[in-house]
Amino acid sequence: MHNEGKESDNMELYEYTVHELVEMLEKGETTSEEITKSYFKRIKEKDPEIKAYISTMEESAIEKAKEVDEARRAGKNVGKLAGIPIGIKDNICITGTRTTCSSKMLENFVSPYNATVIEKLNDEGLIYLGKTNLDEFAMGSSTENSAFFTTSNPWDLDRVPGGSSGGSAAVVSADLAPWSLGSDTGGSIRQPASLCGIVGLKPTYGLVSRYGLVAYASSLDQIGPLTKDVTDCAILLNLIAGHDEKDSTSMDLEKKDYTKSLVNDVKGMKIGLPKEYISEGVSEEVKNAILEVAKKYEELGASVEECSLDIVKYALPVYYIIADAEASSNLGRFDGIRYGYRSEKFDDLKDIYKNSRSEGFGPEVKRRILLGTYVLSSGYYDAYYKKAQKVRTVIKNAYDELFKKYDLLLTPTSPTTAFKIGEKCNNPVEMYLADICTVPVNIAGLPGMSIPYKLDSNGLPIGIQLIGKAFDEETIFRAGYTLEQNIGFRKDNKPTFKKG
Repeated sequence: MHNEGKESDNMELYEYTVHELVEMLEKGETTSEEITKSYFKRIKEKDPEIKAYISTMEESAIEKAKEVDEARRAGKNVGKLAGIPIGIKDNICITGTRTTCSSKMLENFVSPYNATVIEKLNDEGLIYLGKTNLDEFAMGSSTENSAFFTTSNPWDLDRVPGGSSGGSAAVVSADLAPWSLGSDTGGSIRQPASLCGIVGLKPTYGLVSRYGLVAYASSLDQIGPLTKDVTDCAILLNLIAGHDEKDSTSMDLEKKDYTKSLVNDVKGMKIGLPKEYISEGVSEEVKNAILEVAKKYEELGASVEECSLDIVKYALPVYYIIADAEASSNLGRFDGIRYGYRSEKFDDLKDIYKNSRSEGFGPEVKRRILLGTYVLSSGYYDAYYKKAQKVRTVIKNAYDELFKKYDLLLTPTSPTTAFKIGEKCNNPVEMYLADICTVPVNIAGLPGMSIPYKLDSNGLPIGIQLIGKAFDEETIFRAGYTLEQNIGFRKDNKPTFKKG
């Protein structure tokens, strides 16, 4: 049924973008049930290789798809996006569904409530395909810290998909979901989007409610979309953005339609190219890609100028002090008493706490709790945590100064393309450097988007990052859409599922 008028391109339903699927539903060329079944067929074929889903929801998803189709046929007023499937990172709560955070600590935890973003998706009639793998409690840059299994990159199964939203990026890249939600604390949406060749947006802090997102670092976390193209990204941000009384950091702003910013035109736009982002540690191929994109923008009518953001070199230490301090505080609630994993080895209350946490948390989470507890301890608080908060303000002010002159900043998303599984596991500092281009955006609370640009000499995607002013996602969408329309990455490139 879904091939009416589509025979020429011979595409499977799971290959289309969301806006293309919506158009097909409107024309009656397919049904939600067909779309949903097409994804589950694909998941059964490909997910054993990728290992991106922790759990899938086939039965409830197909049932919901049938309901949406019946309502459409009966002429009921269902939303345009009703019946479109989505993947959800497994640190976002859905009522009656396991929310594990890829940790032994929450392996059997079933959420009693919905996150606000889930309520918003429910209002639109979206369908959940399943929960996606992540680094435990979203701590990591490779999805190798999951307590369950490591997810592979669809472009090369021996490489990482990035992290912590590696599962959410891999499902979109491998056509195991048309789009997904992830969370970004220091680059956890943008970096895997870059490594997997898709679009990923970290919205401005406070634009999307964090209620129902299991907290890692509350002043840095933000939920955002991972999609096949920039148009889908704008559509999904429209759905999830908005004020929420349940989140005290949520901003009460006028509702925007981000799809109005999808204009193929950057004439007169001023783009800054901070030289510190393309210095040591960034691979030659990534550097060259950024310079090519700068040239492309100039050809399209924007002005691109090199600028300096010297303070950015302090972003990584500031991030790891603040994030780990907040993690140490947030993860204090997992004590083996109220919910989550409880050790069976104990003689007294102290043993329950100690053994439950020792057995329930993985090595990276323990490392960050220890670091965070250390920087918050008396005698070190002023020297580390307080100083980091002061430098954070200086970093934010430096961005504000640049944005007086520029509409956007253009940088790499990741210093390299996807690295091999196991390559950086034994060197935490080297692993932390994978976030060097993305972390400053979270520290300053700004929006940032990763857009796939080209493949490197190993056939791996290189993503470029656009950073905008606070709550000015529209400019990012306009510039991102223009670049996308003029390079044709998605049309020309598909993941290969190769090994090595």
